[in-house]
Amino acid sequence: MPSSNHPARRARAPGRTSGATRAAKRGPAAEAPQAKAKSGATNGKAASGRRIQVRRSGVHGKGVFALVPIAKGTRLIEYLGEIISWPEAQRRHPHDPSDPNHTFYFHIDDKHVIDAAVGGNAARWINHACNPNCKAEEEDGRIFIDARRDIAAGEELFYDYGLIIDERYTPKLKKQYECRCGSPRCRRTMLAPKR
Repeated sequence: MPSSNHPARRARAPGRTSGATRAAKRGPAAEAPQAKAKSGATNGKAASGRRIQVRRSGVHGKGVFALVPIAKGTRLIEYLGEIISWPEAQRRHPHDPSDPNHTFYFHIDDKHVIDAAVGGNAARWINHACNPNCKAEEEDGRIFIDARRDIAAGEELFYDYGLIIDERYTPKLKKQYECRCGSPRCRRTMLAPKR
C-alpha cells in the first residue's frame, strides 16, 4: 500500500519499477525555457502570445486550458522542475501531508525524478484523463507535452499519468488513486493497467 513515506510513481507507460512504491509522471526535463511549437504546427496565439493558461479545473484543483485552438502535434510546454534522486524524492514526500498521494514528481528513470514543486512551471498543473488530448514525449532527456489531437480554445489539457505501483491493485488502492476525468472510457483510477 502507498504510505506517506513512499510516493507512487507516475509514468507515461506501465513497466519497470522495483522496490518501494513510488508515483511520478514519467520523463526528464532540464532547466530550460518553455518549449515552442513543433515546426510546421499551425495554431494561433492569444494577443499576449500565450497559448495555455492555468486556472481552476472542474476535474481536480488547478488545470491547464487552451487559450486558442491548438493543432494536433503541437508542442505545448516542457515539464520543468528540479531533477533529484528517488531517495531525495522519498525524503521530501509528501509535499502536502493532508493529500500524500498528490505530488509534482515526474519519473525520469529508476534513479532520477523531476520535482516540479521546485522550479516547476504550468505543466505541473495538467490533470490526468483516461482519454487524454495530450501526451508526454521524451526527447534527449527532456519531457514535453504535445497535443494528441486538435484542441479547441477553452478546452482543458490532459494526459494519462499511468501511475505505476508494484503492489496488487486492490479496490482500496484504486480508490486512493481515483480518476475524476468523467470520460466514457474512464478506468476509474490513475493507475496504469497491469499487463
